[in-house]
Amino acid sequence: MKSEEKTEAKPSKPQNYEKSFWEKTKENLVILAIALGLSLLIRTLIAEPRFIPSDSMFPTLEIGDRLVIEKVSYYFRPPQFGDIIVFNPPSQLQEIGYAADQAFIKRVIGQPGQVVAVKNGQVYVDHQPLFERYIAEEPNYQLLPVKVPENSYFVMGDNRNDSNDSHVWGFLPKENIIGRAVFRFWPIERFGGV
Repeated sequence: MKSEEKTEAKPSKPQNYEKSFWEKTKENLVILAIALGLSLLIRTLIAEPRFIPSDSMFPTLEIGDRLVIEKVSYYFRPPQFGDIIVFNPPSQLQEIGYAADQAFIKRVIGQPGQVVAVKNGQVYVDHQPLFERYIAEEPNYQLLPVKVPENSYFVMGDNRNDSNDSHVWGFLPKENIIGRAVFRFWPIERFGGV
């Protein structure tokens, strides 16, 4: 009988493979493209940062505040009373010169089917007065009762007497809503939920 010789493979020493400049560059470009794609996807569908340019939401929000706006919750539920929302201006504002992609921020006061009115310094929803601790001062204007149509909202700034809102230009179409303000990340001393 012939004996079989066993040959064992000797482990080879790892070679120090050095990537070429072009391989490194290609890899970095792929990583950059993935990162940009993910950030665009997150900003479009999930959340985005926003800057407050006016005092229409004072005292809740101040000029220069930076917020995170989340976009997910409105896929599952409609905006609720008191939500602070960011939206693109409705056609009434675009007709007087506001850009279609210029963002506004206001508080939801009236939902579809509700009746909103302002009289004697008081906001009423469905003939019930609102007790609003978050406003700068009572409104110094009157608004006859208006019924919020389907797929629309009545929005107001917390700085009632210095806010370009639904009492001026009417109802906000649902499709104009970008998302809901969830927390302030700047300035640091006011970091937290809104």
